[in-house]
Amino acid sequence: MSLSTSDKVKVELQGHTALVMIDNPSANTWDTESLTALKKLVEKLNGQKDVYALVLTGAGEKFFSAGADLKLFADGDSLAAGNMAQLFGEAFEALADFRGVSIAAINGFAMGGGLEVAMACDIRIAEEQAKMALPEAKVGLLPCAGGTQRLSWLVGEGWAKRMILCGERVSAATAERIGLVEEVVGKGEALEKALELAEQVGEQSPTSIAFCKCLVHTGRNTVLAAGLQGERDMFVELFATQDQREGVNAFLEKRKPIWKNS
Repeated sequence: MSLSTSDKVKVELQGHTALVMIDNPSANTWDTESLTALKKLVEKLNGQKDVYALVLTGAGEKFFSAGADLKLFADGDSLAAGNMAQLFGEAFEALADFRGVSIAAINGFAMGGGLEVAMACDIRIAEEQAKMALPEAKVGLLPCAGGTQRLSWLVGEGWAKRMILCGERVSAATAERIGLVEEVVGKGEALEKALELAEQVGEQSPTSIAFCKCLVHTGRNTVLAAGLQGERDMFVELFATQDQREGVNAFLEKRKPIWKNS
């Protein structure tokens, strides 16, 4: 029986490594089914004592993950938005708290929730053609799955503001320079490199790794907790604004939004 409850989140065990693939054509977007499946999968892997590492990648060659399916937010339903924000938080925080080492093999575009799930991993390997962004404000939304919190922690406040507030999309080379990813490799090579690192993890004591990871995260998690909840709360607040509905629907209709600032 598969460890995953959804075909949108596939898993294959390779020795002490769990290879997890986001597979939701055409852009590997996240929805209620896949987010729930990711959370449950990580919980199951935490109980598998012989799994020391998790490698996350996207199916296909173009997208690692394009984030949330914006059709879910087109009608401005704040209750649906709150539910999605909660699911994103639970899934990505479960991944961040995985007892082993998690490695993102970014094999294409990582946008919005796609970048946020990569940032929830311990290590990120990006292919040279990969592009990364948190473009939520362009459609009247905000990053609600750790984006405002983890990006600032990884790259500093200045670059976090540049990416979130100015909507800047960064290349793999820039991402490496600012500390968003740990290494850039050639096209088609991210998964191989991530699996190599996972093999290195297997040479260490899994108990020691779990303790070390807990200690590395101690200071950060104390600060993150309130911020992560704040993201979800403010994400839902946006659904009381005209700009939220205008931004999402303008994107879906392939036109420029007309902002009301209200």
